[in-house]
Amino acid sequence: MISKISKQFSKKLVALTACLFTAGFVFAQEEVPAEPAAEKENVMVLTVEDAVNYAAEHSLSLKVSALDLELAKWKNNTAWNTFLPNLQVTGSLARSNDPYASLKMSGNYNSMLPAPEEKDRWSVVGNLGVSFNFNAAMIMSLISAKESYESGKITYEQAVRSNEDAVRKLFYALLLQQEGLKLQKDSLENARQRMNQASVNYRNGYVPQIQYLQSQVAYENQVPAVEKAELSMLQSLDTFSFLIGLPVGTKIELKGEINPTYVDVDVDELIEKAKANNLSLKALKHTIETMKLSKTSLDLSTYTPSLSVSWSGQPMMAKAFDKNWATADNWGDNGSLSFSIVWNLTNMLPWSSSRTNAKELDSNLKKLQLNMQTLERSTEMDVRSAVDTLNQCRRSIEISQRNITLAQKSYDMTWLAYRNGTTEYLNLVEAQTQLNQAKLGLINEKYNYMTSLMDLETLVNSSLAGDR
Repeated sequence: MISKISKQFSKKLVALTACLFTAGFVFAQEEVPAEPAAEKENVMVLTVEDAVNYAAEHSLSLKVSALDLELAKWKNNTAWNTFLPNLQVTGSLARSNDPYASLKMSGNYNSMLPAPEEKDRWSVVGNLGVSFNFNAAMIMSLISAKESYESGKITYEQAVRSNEDAVRKLFYALLLQQEGLKLQKDSLENARQRMNQASVNYRNGYVPQIQYLQSQVAYENQVPAVEKAELSMLQSLDTFSFLIGLPVGTKIELKGEINPTYVDVDVDELIEKAKANNLSLKALKHTIETMKLSKTSLDLSTYTPSLSVSWSGQPMMAKAFDKNWATADNWGDNGSLSFSIVWNLTNMLPWSSSRTNAKELDSNLKKLQLNMQTLERSTEMDVRSAVDTLNQCRRSIEISQRNITLAQKSYDMTWLAYRNGTTEYLNLVEAQTQLNQAKLGLINEKYNYMTSLMDLETLVNSSLAGDR
């Protein structure tokens, strides 16, 4: 029976490990930082806070999220660059195919003019241009950049919170597995003592040989199961070590206990807190705001004209190799200053690409607003469910504590009766199984309470137990 329960714990550990991989928390194999925890005999002792902090520092997925946040911050800080004018400088050296082309076209060409020399065909032209375009939609880009940065901060906060919860749950799942292994070892030791007692009783003629053989078989059957559980525990610790970013092969020891902090909660108060603080809701709100800004920007660019201001200086010199470049009179300027108002009337047509894009944005915005309503209702249901689970776990803990007291008393009485020869061996085994079930049940319910409280804290995005 102990083996079956241990298998259930192993399945929980595997499921939590898979969740950690799926959420993207694959951690770097880097050097161990100086003293993240106590170290004794080449074994690193980790508390749950040590594991969370180390994983946060070495998580590759968090580093990727940090880079995304840094980029969003940079874009927000430099969003004003949309108002920078366009400055362009060019220089050209041109050779004319026919220096008299303009005279020929105007009818003033005289065939008696001397043939052009090669140096007369060359001219130098420079150009300095400055232009600036303004549309009211450009203002929206500033606001949109800020909104994107705020959204990025929420996304990063979600990644940090998810990483922390995953590490905490896996840490306590390992403690749960350790407790199961400890009970298996205790059960094995009890079986060994019963076997030795049966051996003494058999030699003294107090019990038949069959009873001694039964105790011996029961002990030998438990040995492989305990050895397998020990190996599974070592492998689970190695996996956890790798997942939080420790070098492969690092031996760790977990320091902690499954001892939840009980809280009294008010469902309605938590629902309101979740609606105000839930990170998923906040992220969706920012997404809706960003889409509204995109729609406003598109409308402004369609229904308002753009102002264009440009100035260009174009110094030019003909017969570049026949004149002194330092003489101002040898240069001419073909530059100009212009002001323009541009209004694209085609974009106002209902069937234009601009209005089609606006229609698509409207549709997507309505979808997001419906998704917001769905997420709010879903969050409310999740809060109620988490509170119900929390209360149920607390009741189960109280029941399990009473069951342990009764099971311990029953086992002590059965063990005494077995030693006195007034009860059968199978009754003693059954009493031992019931005691172990009660102990494992209590630990399991405490673990469920702690994980349910973590889920509830994630929903309301605040600490309820005051220990984080």
